[in-house]
Amino acid sequence: MRHVIRNVRLVQSGLITPCDVVVNGDRIEDMAPVGQAEPGLAAFEGDGLYLSHGFVDIHLHGGGGADFMDGTEEAWRTAAALHLRHGTTCMTPTTLSASREELLGAFDVFARCKADIGDGARMLGLHLEGPYFSPAQAGAQDPAHLRCPRPEEYEEMLDRCPDILRWSLAPELPGALAMGRELVRRGVTAAIGHSDAAYSQVREAVAAGYTHVTHLYSATSTITRLNGFRRGGIVEAAYLMGALTSEIIADGCHLPPELLQMAYRFIGPRRLALVTDAMRGAGQTSGESILGSLSQGQRVIIEDGVAKMPDRKAFAGSVCTADRLVRNMVTLAGASLPDAIEMITATPARILGLSRVTGTVAPGRKADMVLFDGDIGVRRVWTDGTVRYEG
Repeated sequence: MRHVIRNVRLVQSGLITPCDVVVNGDRIEDMAPVGQAEPGLAAFEGDGLYLSHGFVDIHLHGGGGADFMDGTEEAWRTAAALHLRHGTTCMTPTTLSASREELLGAFDVFARCKADIGDGARMLGLHLEGPYFSPAQAGAQDPAHLRCPRPEEYEEMLDRCPDILRWSLAPELPGALAMGRELVRRGVTAAIGHSDAAYSQVREAVAAGYTHVTHLYSATSTITRLNGFRRGGIVEAAYLMGALTSEIIADGCHLPPELLQMAYRFIGPRRLALVTDAMRGAGQTSGESILGSLSQGQRVIIEDGVAKMPDRKAFAGSVCTADRLVRNMVTLAGASLPDAIEMITATPARILGLSRVTGTVAPGRKADMVLFDGDIGVRRVWTDGTVRYEG
């Protein structure tokens, strides 16, 4: 039950620290200087590779040919297994704008899977993306399912699924500020997403309890003109309002290097998380796929490292994995490795209010870890102290 991971370079809290990590059952027991862990323990040799907490992805829709809207336990386990092989040990499965019936069905599958995901990433809870979005910022969300929030609908969903951790919606819609206050009352993170809100409306949303921006720059408003006067939008609020955290899809396609660099430099690793926003095509390099459920989803094309709408005029989601996010932030955005790791571990955990249970390697915490090389190639992944993947 007890073992040691010898001679690793722990990447955490802005530092890279050579150490041995002692694991007892499903928990971290201790971190000791290299060579000073208790002798005689069964050992994994780290060979000087990097070790961090497993990656924490707080926005993803699927992978490996499966989507969380497919409505089957097999689909959920398939997606969770694909992302674990790329270093993700914790995730928040994300729904799309859909009918009430489809969303309630997804809640039922989550309830059956959450305690046993097999050799896949642990499910922290659910992220609802929509259906309360601005039609002007629909992106790849199905316009047929967009609507304004109604208490009788969203309260039913919150009652039905107490594991909802986060809900993304457009705060300028009628009823959205009241919904934000209800989310805060229930301990759910209220996020601004697929929104055309002006800067002043974002300020009102923050006062109502909204704390996070969903995929910054993607389906988020920026500078516009009203009667000749310029006004800021969500993008400007994300930079200027310290009460807001943000996330970016650092797949190298959704945002060019200069925007990755800006977000990293001026929002910073403590307020900026990396997310894959991966759809079922994650792990696929080309060809056709479906965004959303197999029965109700939209056809998309995978090429150039991203999913596109059939007319190729807009992206339809990412086919990224978390290791690629880290690699891109280092190579394209100029982030230090410790900062890039913070944005995919401690920061997303903090955004969801889960810092006390996940996101860092520390005595007493679950032994969810990833061992990787200098190119962010995943070599080994542990969850609950057990090796789930070896590359």
